[in-house]
Amino acid sequence: MFLQLYWIYDMSKNKKHFGLLALAVFLFIVSFDASAQQGKLPPFRIMQSNGTIFKAEQLPFEKPILIIYFSPDCDHCQAFMKDFFKSAADFKKASVVMVTYRPIADVTKFVADFGVNKYSNIYVGTEGSSFFLKNYYKLLDMPFAALYDKNGNIMTSYRSNISLNELALKIK
Repeated sequence: MFLQLYWIYDMSKNKKHFGLLALAVFLFIVSFDASAQQGKLPPFRIMQSNGTIFKAEQLPFEKPILIIYFSPDCDHCQAFMKDFFKSAADFKKASVVMVTYRPIADVTKFVADFGVNKYSNIYVGTEGSSFFLKNYYKLLDMPFAALYDKNGNIMTSYRSNISLNELALKIK
């Protein structure tokens, strides 16, 4: 990108226009980054273990939405999920979306291992290699959690040390 900007500068030989262009690009990047962290629920799509595609717009918006991004083969994620399912009743007033990038076989195993099918408010799936949510949240580590209100506005997010007690309190 910067090579392209330099090329534009070199072609125009007009520092004033280059400065304005660089400022515009910078403001665009900053505003995009801020909207990703402070905006509405992202329009994700995941494939569930039964092979169906589940979209963000299918969520019931009359209650809070908790998105958890994880990897079934991550030690931290496995410990977090064990704790989550021990207190799953605390999250029954929310729609919980658990997303991974791992293959559908891993999702199917995860659903079976944790008995996810007995929770009607929990949706588990893979975004595959699209990495839409992973890129949207700029994730480097997992697990990650983002809590949205009933209108789809972000309330809080956790990049590490996810407090299940704090999340449960915010949902109530």
